[in-house]
Amino acid sequence: MFLVSLTLLVVTHELGHLLFAKLFHTRVSRFYVFFNPIFSIFKAKKFNGKWHFLFFNKETPDSWDEKNLRPEDQDNTLWGLGWVPLGGFCDVAGMVDETKDSNDMASEPQPWEYRSKPRWQRLFIISGGVLVNFISALIIYAGVFAHWGSDELPLRNAKLGYDYHQILIDEGFQNGDIIYAYDGVEQHDYKIATQTLLLHTPKEVTVLRGDSLVTFSLSSDLMSKIAAENPKQIITARYPFVVKDFAPGSIGKRYGLQPGDSLVSVGGIITPTAEDVKTTLGDFANDSVVVGLYRDGRYMEIRALLGSDGKLGIFAVSEMGELFDVNHLDYTVWQAIPAGIKYGWETLTTYITSLKVLFTPGGIRGLGGFITMGSLFPNTWNWHSFWNITALLAIVLAFMNIIPIPGLDGGHIVITLWEMITRKPVNDKVLDVIQKIGLGLLIALLVVANGNDLLRLFNGWFM
Repeated sequence: MFLVSLTLLVVTHELGHLLFAKLFHTRVSRFYVFFNPIFSIFKAKKFNGKWHFLFFNKETPDSWDEKNLRPEDQDNTLWGLGWVPLGGFCDVAGMVDETKDSNDMASEPQPWEYRSKPRWQRLFIISGGVLVNFISALIIYAGVFAHWGSDELPLRNAKLGYDYHQILIDEGFQNGDIIYAYDGVEQHDYKIATQTLLLHTPKEVTVLRGDSLVTFSLSSDLMSKIAAENPKQIITARYPFVVKDFAPGSIGKRYGLQPGDSLVSVGGIITPTAEDVKTTLGDFANDSVVVGLYRDGRYMEIRALLGSDGKLGIFAVSEMGELFDVNHLDYTVWQAIPAGIKYGWETLTTYITSLKVLFTPGGIRGLGGFITMGSLFPNTWNWHSFWNITALLAIVLAFMNIIPIPGLDGGHIVITLWEMITRKPVNDKVLDVIQKIGLGLLIALLVVANGNDLLRLFNGWFM
């Protein structure tokens, strides 16, 4: 799922640059999805009246070079697919970027080059990727709302309470607690309560624990602790294990479990939540175990012989709307459009707010790379999750690219705005130096982010 999402994000981003370049009659020499060091998986270009293709190619033939083509073919783009999934590029003629340097600008500017275009057109060309990424996120959110609607979980509707990451347990939470208030302000929505805890760190929390309200203080460095460990989830609603479906060769199906069965005990141990069931089953690997369940309101038991993995081979109901009494909203297409725009904007502002975590002590350790992004997706294909996460990553990509770091779109935007203000062009050699500095910063950022992923993975193996 992650690779499909990443490909979609790269294609839409680079298409944004391409569309504005073509709109302003600027040549695009190459359009690549993913990078292509040493060789390309695929190349295609139209000239002499037909399409030409190359597969697993290292050197593009001279006959494909625009200098050797007919004048009417020289504006045609070479389309390519690289093999390193770290992004892509749109090689706009006459622009100093990661595909060329100032030495490539030695010739006289041509009317079809980026450097010959009015600055306002150049601003649109360089901003095109960010604009298309953000707009595509809004369109995706609108589509999700129109097709699936939206579910909001009132905090107290999770009757079994919530499970908390060890970081929060160390702060005073207990599994099964239901958040009631922050700093005396009552909380009602699960998503908002989670975001508030992560991004604003209230000083005091009140939880519903059993039939009592319990209040305790949070440490001032909670945000730093969370950033350093970067957990995938920090608060999870507890829900019962209700059988939805069976895996091929399911042990549970063999011993008589049916869809709709609610598992409540394993080996005589009460297991009120799905996580309790999974954990307790693991203790009976390669052993016979009695599983207690309710079927159509009637209690019954089955005995099953588990394999070495301690699993029954069954899938539990996990959709929020099937597990809890949620506030579900359906949208018409015309209602979904403003709802998608509103949600996309709120997602962007929440993401920007979350970046302050990076500036806390140890916050840089919370930075994640491709493994972190991949972990956002579920293990099995789910269209709702796919589109929601893809829209989120589109917003993240749009924002990251607009940061004014040389080498990113934001760096080019700042340079173009500077030229618009001063009415003087920045020297190509200066642009080349800025580009190389920015490339170095980006490589360092990639190393840190993906290095953090590897460290967390390494620690997970040996803990």
